[in-house]
Amino acid sequence: LIGAKGKPLDQPQDVVLYGFGRIGRLMARILIDKTDGGDCLRLRAIVVRKGKAPNDLVKRASLLRRDSVHGAFDGTIRVDEERQSFVANGNEVKVIYADGPDTIDYTQYGINDAIIVDNTGVWRDEEGLSLHLKSKGVSKVILTAPGKGDLKNVVAGINSDIIQPSDRIISAASCTTNAIAPPLKAMDDEFGIVAGHVETVHAFTNDQNLIDNYHKASRRGRSAPLNMVITETGAAKAVGKVLPQFVGKLTGNAIRVPTPNVSMAILNLTLAKDTTSEEVNEFMRNQALHSPLRKQIDYSNSPEVVSSDFVGSRHACIFDAQATIVNGKQAVLYLWYDNEFGYSCQVHRIVEQMAGIHYAVYPK
Repeated sequence: LIGAKGKPLDQPQDVVLYGFGRIGRLMARILIDKTDGGDCLRLRAIVVRKGKAPNDLVKRASLLRRDSVHGAFDGTIRVDEERQSFVANGNEVKVIYADGPDTIDYTQYGINDAIIVDNTGVWRDEEGLSLHLKSKGVSKVILTAPGKGDLKNVVAGINSDIIQPSDRIISAASCTTNAIAPPLKAMDDEFGIVAGHVETVHAFTNDQNLIDNYHKASRRGRSAPLNMVITETGAAKAVGKVLPQFVGKLTGNAIRVPTPNVSMAILNLTLAKDTTSEEVNEFMRNQALHSPLRKQIDYSNSPEVVSSDFVGSRHACIFDAQATIVNGKQAVLYLWYDNEFGYSCQVHRIVEQMAGIHYAVYPK
């Protein structure tokens, strides 16, 4: 690599974030952090609806600058009202106001063949997400939520080999699917999984109410900071779209708890053969250190770790060895995951792959 003159891409890849909520702002931080010389992925714009405040642009930039969970932005941000943009660490990011994904001419902003990262979750099937492709300057779309219908659901490092150059729309699945798919695949390859149940202890999200109020979903109307709330999760079923061998094998449920970030997935598995907690822990340690899944699975052997220790983790999940329970063919695994930043890192890996970026990594 020393002295190499070649670049991963012939031309930089423009990226647009459609929606600027929790995932959108963290994706912006990652993209800006990895801009380097601007030879690969370049965050060119964010698309939002016009807010009611007269200083909408300043407020958007302020939310990127300061975050109650992830801390301050590492660098400088200045707002350019005249150009309707903000400049973060030298990267100018246009702020485009639009009411729909098919009404924008990105080429007016100098944006061409862009990958749109849709963070809204409003459109989740191919028909809805195809609206993005009607806008000039768009080449591909990535959804940061579970896709519906025949849409490809991809977890980086697990089934990302199914991405073809011809694919124009894919889903990056959910944060929980990204957290459980890597250890499930690893355990199935080594021990065989007959059946299992996934219980997610999940941080509350913006979808819930701060105080008791009407909500169309059951229980989610109750105050998120004051209650543990039983709710459904589609992650167990969605794993079947990523790893077909698990179709019909997994059940799942979720408990929303009063923490703002970092969740836990508890895998209660029936294995095909007897094993021990020591054997499982050593296997997962090896997966985290030496396997192709080392970007997805991290490993903790501390008896003192708690959820806040994993804020900012770039892995899809962190295996907690101290909590492992094994009794013959029954195994219970505990997995932490930063459901915001860790998931955003997984999405970024897919964006790189969709753009055709492949770095040489040593050791291979």
